[in-house]
Amino acid sequence: MRKSFKLENLDCANCAAKMETGINQLPGVNKASISFMTSKLIIDADTDDAEAFAAIVDAAQQVCTSYEKDCLIKR
Repeated sequence: MRKSFKLENLDCANCAAKMETGINQLPGVNKASISFMTSKLIIDADTDDAEAFAAIVDAAQQVCTSYEKDCLIKR
């Protein structure tokens, strides 16, 4: 499953790069990319199950807030 999300309150390009690296290390993630310029996150996961994908997005949210406290993945 592959989906894109808008990141709210993304303020730092360096943090975006760290978030991308962290999300790519999550189990089940094939590839994640973050564009700082567009505040867009794309997650490609190896599951088609909506609940499993939602768990990956929840874990990605935790990665994001570990670098920028106010950054939110808009679903």
